Amino acid sequence: MELSSLDNEKKLVIERWLIKADNDLRSAHNDLSDVRPITDTACFHAQQCAEKCLKAFLAYVDEHIEKTHSLTRLVNVCCRYDEEFVEFRELLAGLTRYAVASRYLENWREIPVEEAEEAVVNAEKVMEFVKNKLNI
Repeated sequence: MELSSLDNEKKLVIERWLIKADNDLRSAHNDLSDVRPITDTACFHAQQCAEKCLKAFLAYVDEHIEKTHSLTRLVNVCCRYDEEFVEFRELLAGLTRYAVASRYLENWREIPVEEAEEAVVNAEKVMEFVKNKLNI
């Protein structure tokens, strides 16, 4: 089923998830392009991008979208509908740690630029995969 064939309300929900995901990805790139890269925020935006992409897919398959930042939980639900999501379990587990740890002092650490760049690349992989699944 193509996105264009969906009813308008469902299509709008999916498009909004993907617009928000793209905004997070752009923010991550902006954070890394700064003279002094803002790596913790870039990693947070990479995690958010992946989260919103998974939620777009779940909206597509009419699955309840849980209010969680756990990409592991979300990808496991996605796997019920498409087993190819399993190839992203490890990658998404790595991104999950940036949902909270990068935002609060008790878990904060200086994230090397290379690690932040990898997080952004991984978010891009998730976005591309989901968009392909949605025929976008």
